[in-house]
Amino acid sequence: MDECHSISTMRLLCFLALSLTAMLPGFAQTAANAGPGLPKEPREVFAAAAPFYDYSDPTLKPWHLKATYQLYDEKGDPGEQGTYEYWWASPQVYRSTWTRQGTTHTNWHTADGKYAHQDMGVVPLEFFEYRLESALLSPLPKSSEMDMAKYNLDRESIGSKDAKFPCIMLVPQMPQRLQIKTVPLGLFPTYCFNSQLPVLRASYSFGNTATTYDNIAKFQNKYIAREISFLDGKRKILSAKVESITSLDPSDPALTPPITAPTSKLDKVKIAGGMMVGMVLEKPSPVYPQDAKDARVSGTVVMQAVIGRDGRIHDLRVLSAPWPSMAASALSAVSHWRYKPYLLNGAPVEVDTTINVVFSLGG
Repeated sequence: MDECHSISTMRLLCFLALSLTAMLPGFAQTAANAGPGLPKEPREVFAAAAPFYDYSDPTLKPWHLKATYQLYDEKGDPGEQGTYEYWWASPQVYRSTWTRQGTTHTNWHTADGKYAHQDMGVVPLEFFEYRLESALLSPLPKSSEMDMAKYNLDRESIGSKDAKFPCIMLVPQMPQRLQIKTVPLGLFPTYCFNSQLPVLRASYSFGNTATTYDNIAKFQNKYIAREISFLDGKRKILSAKVESITSLDPSDPALTPPITAPTSKLDKVKIAGGMMVGMVLEKPSPVYPQDAKDARVSGTVVMQAVIGRDGRIHDLRVLSAPWPSMAASALSAVSHWRYKPYLLNGAPVEVDTTINVVFSLGG
């Protein structure tokens, strides 16, 4: 345990690893006799889980999900409440809507290949409100994040004797001078599963933000967490509960955007990072982590970002970083950046781009 006290970031990560079992009640026990256990090889674990989290599967029958969520303030006290809904008729036709006091944000994907959106109100959604969608519908890492040329996959088990959770950490390959001899669990993106079934129970990465998945349900041979929480250390950021998953009539009018909603033939465009620099409206600066300064580490954190039609960061993932705490600092800052909406033929579209955050020790 001594290595957990070397730097503040590692202390926090060790806390996450040691407290994971306490955050994950229930499902591991009820599934104990459900199967022979997960594969041993990490990539086989993700391969086994992938079909159960493929919510774009064309064999699915149309469905509608409704979840309620609670935001928490900087002190961890309950703040505003909201609702997230998702309508799915086919891989081409679906809708997402976030609603809370003062704002509504909706995206439509329609059968004619068009994409529409509508924002109502003046209160912007928070980053973790957008992240709720991916936590519910695409919680596993993308295939690009498991590139064998860029990442090693380490497997460890944590928890009590009676409830072990196999965890897989995606460790980026770094320059030899920056290699870390002992990598504490959770220092890099980590995914923890039920011991008997390919069911995701928690994920966390690059610092102190963890996502827990509880009260696992199964519908149409897919797994979904009916309770999700985002935590910053011990403090809750957002908690959500799936209230219902019901069948859907494909002709439901909710799937048709109003005439007034801006539309585009493209859902998302890929733009070079340099082209988006001049479109930044708000740009909180990251803090240079003290442990990186002490280690005399400088360099660039490269992130993949999705900038929404509202100009806010909807998704953010680290592609490479010279030091873990630099990645955590960059993620925290960039998640609050705001851009001018990117217009294509006069209509705003989502932007897939890279963002570079440079940490320099100076002279």
